Amino acid sequence: MGFFDLFFKNRPKPKGEYKGKFEMLNGYEPRFTTWGGGLYESELIRSAINARAIHISKLKFESNGSARPALQNKLQKGPNQYQTWSQFLYRLSTVLDVHNTAFIIPIYDRYGEISGIFCPLPSNTEVIQYGDTPYLRYEFRWGERAAIELEYCGIMTKFQYRNDLMGENNHALYPTMDLIHIQNQGIQEAVKSSATYRFYAQVNNFSKADDLANERKRFTEENFSKEAEGGGLLLFPNTYSNINQVKSAPYTVAADEMKLIEKNVYQYFMVNEDILMNKAYGDAWSAFYEGAIEPFAVQFSEVMTRMLFTFREQSQGNIVMLTANRLQYMSNKDKLDVSSQLLDRGVMSINDIREIWNLTPVDGGDARIIRGEYWNADEKINEERINDDGQS
Repeated sequence: MGFFDLFFKNRPKPKGEYKGKFEMLNGYEPRFTTWGGGLYESELIRSAINARAIHISKLKFESNGSARPALQNKLQKGPNQYQTWSQFLYRLSTVLDVHNTAFIIPIYDRYGEISGIFCPLPSNTEVIQYGDTPYLRYEFRWGERAAIELEYCGIMTKFQYRNDLMGENNHALYPTMDLIHIQNQGIQEAVKSSATYRFYAQVNNFSKADDLANERKRFTEENFSKEAEGGGLLLFPNTYSNINQVKSAPYTVAADEMKLIEKNVYQYFMVNEDILMNKAYGDAWSAFYEGAIEPFAVQFSEVMTRMLFTFREQSQGNIVMLTANRLQYMSNKDKLDVSSQLLDRGVMSINDIREIWNLTPVDGGDARIIRGEYWNADEKINEERINDDGQS
C-alpha cells in the first residue's frame, strides 16, 4: 500500500455514464500537464521559489465557525497524518510557482467523511464528465488514475488566462532560462580553458601532426612533470621560436548581464535580493508580504472555504484562513515602540505583545490593561469645576 491507496482508496466511484471531456466556455481544452523541464533545477530560480515558500510555510492555519467540528479539529492539528502545516504550505507554494497550477484534494476516511487534505503532483490532469457531474481526473507517472468531483477539489492558479480553470505555462520564462544556461556554460568553458594551457610556441622542421604531438608530450614530461629534475632551469632547442606565456585571467560574468537575469527572475516570482538574503524587515518586508504572501493566503482561504463548507455554512460564518503576525518582522526598535505604545492603552494584551517577541503566552496574559493616569478629559474638567464650587 502506498500514498495513492491511502489518499484515494475511500473515494466513491464516479456515477453516471462517461460523457467525455468537459467543455469550457472558450473551447480551450481543460487539460493540465506538468512540464518535465529543468525550471526547478536552476539555482537562481530555486532560490526565488524557496524564498516565497519559506515565508508562506510560516502562515498560521485557522478555521472559524461551528460547522463540521470534527473536521475543523483535525485540520487544526495538521492537513493530514503525514505532514505538518508548514510542510504542506511549503510544498503547495513550490508546486504553484513551478507549474502555475496546484491542486488540493480531500482525503476521505472509511466512513466517507473528509479527514484531511493533500497536494498531489500528477503528470496529467483533465476535466471529464460522468452524467451531469464534472470530475477532475488525475494521472500519475506510474500509470495510476483517480477522479474527484470538481466541486470538492481545490485549484490554486497563477497567470490564469486561456484556461477557465488552470494557470498558464512558464514559456515566458524560457528566454531567461536560456540566458542562465548560456552563462553557466560560458563560465565552465572559460575555467577549463584557462586551466589547460600555460605556454604556446612555434616548432620548426616538423611536418607531421604526430611528430608535433610527441614533441609536446616529451617536452612536458621532461620539464613540468613531478619527476622532472631541471633545478629550476628550463632549456629548449633552437627549433622553438615565438615562445609566449598564456596569461590566464579569471572569468567573470558581466555585471549588467547578471543583473538583467536576476531582475527577470525576481520580477517573475515577486522577490528581491533582500528577501533571498534575509535582509528585509519593516516596511520592506511588509511590501513583500502584501505583494507575494498575502495574495497566496487570500486565494488559499477562499479555495479551502469553498472545498470544505457549503454555501449555507459559509453564510453562517464558517471560513478557513491563513494568518500571520506581521509585527514579528519589524526591527527590534519598532517592536519596542509598538509594545510600549499599544500595551498601556489597552489596544493589545500582554500575550499579544509576547507573540510579537516570539515568547510563549502566560496565564492571565489575555487581559488588556490601561495606565492609571489616563482620564477622560470631559470627566476631569467637570470634576475640577465641582471642586472649585466647593461642592462635595
